[in-house]
Amino acid sequence: MLAVHLEAGVVTLRNVPVPHPPPGSALLRLLCAGICNTDLELQRGYYGFAGTPGHEFVAEVVDCETPALRGRRVAGEINLACRQCEWCRQGLGRHCPHRTVLGIVNQPGAFQEFFTLPEPNLHLVPDEIPTERAVFTEPLAAACEILDQVDIPRGDTVAVLGDGKLGLLIAMVLNAQGYQVHQFGRHQTKLRIAAGAGVYIQPVDAPLPVAKYRWVVDATGSADGLRAAAAMAQPRGTVILKSTVHGTVAIDSAPLIVNEITLVGSRCGRFEAALPLLSSPLIRLEEMVTAQFPLAEAPRAFGAAATRGALKVLLLP
Repeated sequence: MLAVHLEAGVVTLRNVPVPHPPPGSALLRLLCAGICNTDLELQRGYYGFAGTPGHEFVAEVVDCETPALRGRRVAGEINLACRQCEWCRQGLGRHCPHRTVLGIVNQPGAFQEFFTLPEPNLHLVPDEIPTERAVFTEPLAAACEILDQVDIPRGDTVAVLGDGKLGLLIAMVLNAQGYQVHQFGRHQTKLRIAAGAGVYIQPVDAPLPVAKYRWVVDATGSADGLRAAAAMAQPRGTVILKSTVHGTVAIDSAPLIVNEITLVGSRCGRFEAALPLLSSPLIRLEEMVTAQFPLAEAPRAFGAAATRGALKVLLLP
């Protein structure tokens, strides 16, 4: 079967055997996968990654121990937890110290024709949801995680800094949940997607506001994002960090301390929160697809995904 291989920044294709699912896992046939910013960071050296990347996917269950799953479309949570440690017993397998992570840490990813994932990680995709929308389930869950972590009063104003893939999803999710969202970004074409859902947009063509917002989300994907978001936060405000950046981020901690800013790191989220949003007209996913490539053209797809202004690039079998 065909598999994408990423090593030392180079994307290649390999022919590898179809994997045999271990006990409790399912064999999955890829239907659609999305290249996200984390995949691009892996290409730049994040985690010293070498192997098959990919963690945003929709797949068909080919074989498993649960008959009701066979032949069904699924999306899957990316953290493979031990399900026995203290964190797992608290329902926080995403922080299991023994976990592997699909396409990121010690677990071959979804950018291949067939792959495996534990059955408890799988979530059925509703029949009425197109595959090209369902492939956004994992990043949508990451956007929803903000509201699981931070108790933001409904109707409050939230600033979202960044208009990339995750920034747009965060803005649209918060807007759909009843918050007043102000999104700041550099690309009018991207911002118009959020504006079409009712988000107030502000192109970054002037200095950003200072100490204006109680809640600020950094989704810039840049080393400067935290500094900018912290400056936008009011004293005793909260900054939610959603960016994954390869390398060390330098910041002057004095303003954070003096202004008593709360920093909240935020990563993966619950699929249960994301799946209902796939049917919401306020989540404008189709407009976020920049291009689609067959799996056999994965090197070109990665190049397209890294192009300035690109949003979601999809891989199809």
